[in-house]
Amino acid sequence: MATTNDLKNGMTLDLDGELWNVVEFQHVKPGKGPAFVRTKLKHVLTGKVVDKTFNAGVKVDVATVDKRTMQYLYREGDSFVFMDTETYDQYHIPAQTVGDAANFLLENAEAVVALHEGTPLYVELPAAVELTITYTEPGVQGDRSTGGTKPATLETGAQIQVPLFITTGEKVKVDTRTGEYLGRANS
Repeated sequence: MATTNDLKNGMTLDLDGELWNVVEFQHVKPGKGPAFVRTKLKHVLTGKVVDKTFNAGVKVDVATVDKRTMQYLYREGDSFVFMDTETYDQYHIPAQTVGDAANFLLENAEAVVALHEGTPLYVELPAAVELTITYTEPGVQGDRSTGGTKPATLETGAQIQVPLFITTGEKVKVDTRTGEYLGRANS
């Protein structure tokens, strides 16, 4: 149990049996009336963002979320199998929990899995990953100066936009949050 005065960004709260991450908060002390805390909360499972105001000093439940480094092993039907790198326990995580991270997951890649009471909540990948281009159209000779882009398929099957000079077989850096091309990988 904590009070609204103890809130910090990134904290996970248990409100009415649902888990919410504190995205931002602001303690407000108006000239007239009691102080209050204005927060922006993000639902852990759905990603829905809401604004919620608490009176200052109100008790809130803080959920314990355990973030563990795990290794992605393989995909089995509708779930992804991860192994805890410390205990070697295997977790079958549903595809909807993995979400967009599935587009950038390679076998044996490490990711951070957030667990609440043994239940996986979400999967966090590093900000950027290096992946190989498996297919892209060759760049047209006259198009190089325009700075245009073309679609490319990654080894995970995901499609991204890359500059015209990138060819099949090259390793590129991709932002896992936006799916954007960041540059060639340093090999």
